[in-house]
Amino acid sequence: MAYMLELDNIHKTFNPGTINEKIALDGVNLKLNPGDFVTIIGGNGAGKSTTLNAIAGVWSVDAGTIKINGTDITSLPEYKRAKFLGRVFQDPMTGTAATMSIEENMAIASRRGKKRTLKWGVTKEERAKYREMLASLGLGLEDRLTSKVGLLSGGQRQAITLLMASIVKPDLLLLDEHTAALDPKTAAKVLEISDKIIEENNLTAMMVTHNMKDAIAHGNRLIMMHEGRIIYDVAGEEKKALHVSDLLKKFEDVSGGELDNDRMLLS
Repeated sequence: MAYMLELDNIHKTFNPGTINEKIALDGVNLKLNPGDFVTIIGGNGAGKSTTLNAIAGVWSVDAGTIKINGTDITSLPEYKRAKFLGRVFQDPMTGTAATMSIEENMAIASRRGKKRTLKWGVTKEERAKYREMLASLGLGLEDRLTSKVGLLSGGQRQAITLLMASIVKPDLLLLDEHTAALDPKTAAKVLEISDKIIEENNLTAMMVTHNMKDAIAHGNRLIMMHEGRIIYDVAGEEKKALHVSDLLKKFEDVSGGELDNDRMLLS
């Protein structure tokens, strides 16, 4: 069986040879099977978001190869990787066009990777499809198709961004702390929606989070990163049986020190 994602010995150093040199990724190796939903935790500067940016092509890696569904994308520019990926960012303002309506945003997402023409407009069939998708969120947005996205709450925008990221099924869905800017109740709702979309579409997904409880509760696999390396990788029943105290002990055992990340400890 082919892997959906293969990271082979990925290295990335920022500002090499200067006083600000930072080894961000130090030989990262990771393979995801189709349908894997992996949560990624670690302290500040561990390499979590850097790993997602490496996959998305925000910048080139120094060494190693990246394959998605068997295709080597290591040297592809960011815009050419877009057809393989769906992505939701931490900032609810990112990922949608604030001055455009909900249906216009969804139309742009649904036409991703398709041939563009001068014809524009949302068809009756598309509108019915978007209404059905929005109704599944349970947020009442199906009756606000023509509302400007900029008028919506952060949670509503993230929910729409999730739909947009999966409307054309991506090979890999990247969730980069996509609930960090939301209040706890809204964050829980967005995570519930995330689980639903991933399961119903059988997506392969990676979710960066600082919340250890969320990392345990969601997905079928968990990896912990520290200083640009993966130091812990657990899946299945072993993952389900984890507690936050187990993760803290694992971090201390592997890293040789206590976790001093306030965001992780407080969450």
